[in-house]
Amino acid sequence: MAKEVRMMVQEGCPHCARAKQYMHELEAEHPEYKDVHFEIIDELKEPKLAESLDYWYVPTYFIDGRKIHEGSVTKSDVESVYKAALS
Repeated sequence: MAKEVRMMVQEGCPHCARAKQYMHELEAEHPEYKDVHFEIIDELKEPKLAESLDYWYVPTYFIDGRKIHEGSVTKSDVESVYKAALS
């Protein structure tokens, strides 16, 4: 069973939009990645939660409360998040 991933984003962030596009591409290429559930949270809409987490840049991915990636992403970075969630 895949671990749940928390993804912190900010509306209008080009890096977040790119990360979401990579997520769609990867799920199309690897059907098993669709088993990974992402809780996508806009830090501006959930400021208390955002302040309670240790990160500075979006997008940031957490698995089981542990930061996996922070900031601008490549497709490879996003795939690493999927692999960590499935391991």
